[in-house]
Amino acid sequence: MPSIDAARRRLRLSDSHVSVLGLLVEEGRIPEELVSARDELSGAKILDAEGKISADLYPLVATLMEPRVIARVEMTGPQGVTSSGAVVGDDFIFTHENWPGEAESEYVPAEPETLVWALARMVDLHRDFTAEVDSGEVIASTMGTLDDVLERMEAGEFEQPEAIAEAAGAPVRLAEVLAQLNCMWRITVAWQGEGPTRGSGGLAVSALAVWDCGLEGYWLRELPAEPVVEGQVDAGSELRVRRTSAKELWRMITDLLPDGPQLAEAAAI
Repeated sequence: MPSIDAARRRLRLSDSHVSVLGLLVEEGRIPEELVSARDELSGAKILDAEGKISADLYPLVATLMEPRVIARVEMTGPQGVTSSGAVVGDDFIFTHENWPGEAESEYVPAEPETLVWALARMVDLHRDFTAEVDSGEVIASTMGTLDDVLERMEAGEFEQPEAIAEAAGAPVRLAEVLAQLNCMWRITVAWQGEGPTRGSGGLAVSALAVWDCGLEGYWLRELPAEPVVEGQVDAGSELRVRRTSAKELWRMITDLLPDGPQLAEAAAI
């Protein structure tokens, strides 16, 4: 259910609730499938008796309606996939975090200086106390082999990484690293303007994908290179991951975000 914490400007909203707010701002008709979401917003006092949006929601709604930068954080772990991120507008910044198994995300205001920290926290970026965290070790294989190894591990077909690697025709080191896998995460940032990669609709896109492998440390997926578009990767696509450090990943998250000049000429997305 949606809820609001007016004292700290926090809200819990699902995608359906956000869609309703957008339609109300544009004075659009609420379709049948969103009526229950609208009623939930009314029940939570986020909409008044006349169905109008509470003034407390103006910063969030204004930011969602005309974002300048959108950051999306996808994390795949034992409890499934969660989607979090941040939205940057002209006057406000909001982060949103999803809890496994729940429809709502918590939307919280943020300051520009805390944005990198917030994104890093969403992926649980932490100091790596394992040895040789800056070794730069590289593992090469294919995406099909990766899927085969993961499927065999999930099925509990073998207990030892060496046996899984042999059965899947994979490098032993790949199976050893994946045996310690906590989660895989991806951060994608999009904005209207100049950037390293041009996406659909003239959007500039930057992204990175990482494996958090516990005792085996962090591994940056260099191939397939991010951002990956639908249909670009198949079983034969080359896989290359490189061991890295939390310090390098912090720098890379910082570099994902556009700087002032990149946004100076950009219109809202």
